[in-house]
Amino acid sequence: MVAYTLRRLIALVPVLLFVSFVTFGLVRLAPGDPVLIVLGGKKVDPATAEVLRQQFGLIGDPFSQYVAWLGRALQGDLGESYRLRQDVVSLISERLPLTLQLIGLSMLIAVAVAIPLGVIQAHRRNSVIDYAGSLLALIGLSSPVYFTAIIGVLVFAVGLGWLPAFGSGDDPLSRIHHLILPAVALALGTIALTSRMTRSAMLEALSSDYIEAARAKGLPEQTILVKHALRNALIPVVTVTSLQVGFLLVGSVLVETTLGLGGLGSLITDAIQNRDYPVIQATVLLLTVAFSLLNLATDLFYGVIDPRIRYR
Repeated sequence: MVAYTLRRLIALVPVLLFVSFVTFGLVRLAPGDPVLIVLGGKKVDPATAEVLRQQFGLIGDPFSQYVAWLGRALQGDLGESYRLRQDVVSLISERLPLTLQLIGLSMLIAVAVAIPLGVIQAHRRNSVIDYAGSLLALIGLSSPVYFTAIIGVLVFAVGLGWLPAFGSGDDPLSRIHHLILPAVALALGTIALTSRMTRSAMLEALSSDYIEAARAKGLPEQTILVKHALRNALIPVVTVTSLQVGFLLVGSVLVETTLGLGGLGSLITDAIQNRDYPVIQATVLLLTVAFSLLNLATDLFYGVIDPRIRYR
């Protein structure tokens, strides 16, 4: 397993180089001059604009700029935000904890609801609970994250007054209170997909011969469902759930923008709007690393679920 993990980590290096090169080129193809945006669109003399371009590292051809940026990045220097004039690593370090808390709470809600719901649906197939779960899945898959967030604000913040509509809170308890609404809005799509996958995998497992043998032995139904059927159905569920974390990273951008959270999603949105190249490049690299490590962790977790899986 150690050798397999090392190979996967080494394989991540060319992926990061490719992503950084593509991102570096694409952001410069987007319309808009970061120097003019920083200056607020005001007309300035060419000498002042040239000084800013030199400070921003925008002098020379794009390939030379990329080589210079890559050399600094390999030393841990990801540059400075054009608009905020702050070190990019510091900016990400400030914003990342809130986004991780939002994604973590959202995933916790999704797993706590989706897997039991899928198990119950499979056990009570074609019952009222099964139809209700299917309806919930349809709503969750059909509703965009920002739409769900807006509806949640209208119902639970404005209408009922149970939850705050905007902001992230100041202390830990207040933070959790503020994150409940965006986390639920973000989790709804994951609940829908994971519950459907759990239901399908459980139905396949429950129709297997070993389940019939367990029932013939007189084992309790709860033991059969949890210990035998669910464990064998978990591999596709874990795969889908891990992929959903990547989508939660993307969805957090929309939720944070809609509900005024000051996390990494808001930082990315502001950077794109203001053509803040260093911030865009650093956050894309961070998301690439996070998604790659998540896939690696998922592959390693397969061995925990099924001891027959071996890594070479």
